[in-house]
Amino acid sequence: MKQAVVEQMVLGMVGTNTWFLKNKVTSEMIIIDPADRADLIENKVQQMEGKPVAILLTHGHFDHMMAADDVRDIYGVPVIAFAGEQKVLTDPEINLSASWASSYVLLADQWVLDKAKLNLAGFEIEVLHTPGHTQGSCCFYLKDEEVLFSGDTLFAGSVGRTDFPTSSGASMKESVARLLKELPEETRVFPGHNEETTIAYEKRYNPFA
Repeated sequence: MKQAVVEQMVLGMVGTNTWFLKNKVTSEMIIIDPADRADLIENKVQQMEGKPVAILLTHGHFDHMMAADDVRDIYGVPVIAFAGEQKVLTDPEINLSASWASSYVLLADQWVLDKAKLNLAGFEIEVLHTPGHTQGSCCFYLKDEEVLFSGDTLFAGSVGRTDFPTSSGASMKESVARLLKELPEETRVFPGHNEETTIAYEKRYNPFA
C-alpha cells in the first residue's frame, strides 16, 4: 500500500516547485528543493501536519535552495545533495545567485552518489545522477511509491536548460534517455518547474525523448 502524500508550493522569483513528501502513516516529511520563503514553507508543513526529517536538493541553482539554510535551522534536519554539485552550490557565479539575486552559497550536510539508497521518512529513495542542467543534477526515485522528483532534468513536454555553467546538452540527452528507459511508465514525475507528468506521457510526447 502506498504511503506517500505529495504536495507542492511554487516559490521564488522564477516559479520553482518546492515539493513536500509526507509519509501518511508516520507523518514524517521530506522537503525537496526549498526554493524561497522559509516562513511559507513552515506554514505548509504545519498545514500538512508533517514532521520534517530531511531536505533533498535536485541541484544547486539558487532558485532551488534559497530557503534551505533557514529550513534546516528551523527543523534541525540535514540537507542532502549530489556529491558532484559541490562546486555549483558553493559558487555564486555558477549557481546564478550573483546575477539573479544576492550572492548565496550552501553547504550540504550529506553528499550522495549515483544509485545511493536513502532510507528517510519510511521511504527507500534511490539517487539517480542526471547531469545536463548542471554537472551534479540528480533525481530522487521512490520505486515503491512510483514517483520521481526530477528537478530541472525532465519537465512535462520539455527538459531543463543547458546553457548555464556546468550544463551539457549531450549529458542532458543521455540523462533523459536513462530516465525514460529505466523507469516504469506509470511513474509520476514531479519536476522543478511547471506541472507534474508521467514517464509514459514523456516517452510518447516529449520532443527530447
